[in-house]
Amino acid sequence: MTYLFSITLLWAFSFSLIGVYLAGQVDAWFAAWTRILLATLVLLPFLRPSRISTPHKLKLMLVGAIQIGAMYGFYYQSFLYLSVPEVLLFTVMTPIYITLINDLMEKTFHWRYLLVALLAVLGAVLIRYQTLDLNYWKGIAIVQGANLCFAAGQVMYKHLDNQLTIKHSERFGWFFLGALLVSSCSLVAFCNVDKLPQTSLQWGVIVYLGLVASGLGYLMWNKGATLVSVGQLAVMNNLLIPAGILVNVIIWSKPSDPLRLSLGSAVILLALLIDTYWQKRRISAQ
Repeated sequence: MTYLFSITLLWAFSFSLIGVYLAGQVDAWFAAWTRILLATLVLLPFLRPSRISTPHKLKLMLVGAIQIGAMYGFYYQSFLYLSVPEVLLFTVMTPIYITLINDLMEKTFHWRYLLVALLAVLGAVLIRYQTLDLNYWKGIAIVQGANLCFAAGQVMYKHLDNQLTIKHSERFGWFFLGALLVSSCSLVAFCNVDKLPQTSLQWGVIVYLGLVASGLGYLMWNKGATLVSVGQLAVMNNLLIPAGILVNVIIWSKPSDPLRLSLGSAVILLALLIDTYWQKRRISAQ
């Protein structure tokens, strides 16, 4: 859980940085590609190709292609239609996607995981629920694409970890290579060269997002995902919502309802405590 809590705080800043300094100003495809390229360069020196089979290399590349390569394509585009709090709001379904994708992979139904995921969704909705007009629906659909990719990648990596014995840092370069392949194709097809970064601040934000938020962030997040239950992983995906909104309020003085933020956060934490309690009971009963 330490890994997941740490990266939640790290990524909380990323939402605001993208929304304030990049969205609508820098081409989304270029920003995503540069971020993935930098993260790949950070992890490549740690690769140990001889210690992992070719099928496992390809599986790691597939996970990266889905979890980051495809996800970033949706994620960055969503900021063209939605504000930072709105993007955060529409990620609420990710916990449910995680539990259902896991159930499909395991060919069974875990009602407890779904229950805590629904509780996490309720907490997130309490924080940011608002009436929506038709202009929001395109943004909502794009965010759901990002949510599905991110959820699928997490579950796939968690299952793949059981087949690997080398350190996460020694394998994760393959993850980013897969993401870079997809992102490079998107860059060639869709990049608007008239909207490349123009200021040192924009370049600085992109470099930070690539080296720290991506290079370090995804390595630690996915490692943390392998150390917790599916229910805990699902809930932690929605803890990013109050964290991101809190950063948006504190640093950029964006308006927010403190009562709803507190109540929603409490419900999400309650879901996490419930799953933790169930996991301890399961372990003690073995």
